[in-house]
Amino acid sequence: MSQHTQTHATFVLEREYPVPADRVWAAFADPEIKAQWFGGSEFVDVTRGDDFRVGGTWIDDGRPSEDGPMSRFRATYTDLVEHERIVYSYDMWLDDAHASTSLTTIALEAVDTPEGPATRLTFTEQGVHLDGVHGPGPEAAAGREMGTDGLLDALGTALTVAG
Repeated sequence: MSQHTQTHATFVLEREYPVPADRVWAAFADPEIKAQWFGGSEFVDVTRGDDFRVGGTWIDDGRPSEDGPMSRFRATYTDLVEHERIVYSYDMWLDDAHASTSLTTIALEAVDTPEGPATRLTFTEQGVHLDGVHGPGPEAAAGREMGTDGLLDALGTALTVAG
């Protein structure tokens, strides 16, 4: 009898950032800007790279501490529409255990507000969480959504500080 499990989950998060869409796009497209918000100061980078083009690979490997488990992130960009849409598929591992495979779509919509131009970001992730690597299926899916929510908050802070 197999011990292998899979839990499918989809979540959608929305934000409105008080900057034009080209600034939000740059926060994903420029590796130096992305490093300011993706990850965290407590995360020890081991390998980082980003080839932001269709077919390009985004790599972000690191540990929560010097002796913590290795988290590996490997993404491939499948669709890019400048200032409008980013689509990528990605896999995550914890040490050598495959934790998940996901498809992410980030839609950017320019909006006019009384304060000036802004961008509405809609982040949709469809994933399969494998074998309880990040906890029991529903827990792993909820943890991914919570982590992504924090990343989008960090993106907002980076956009505001850079403004």
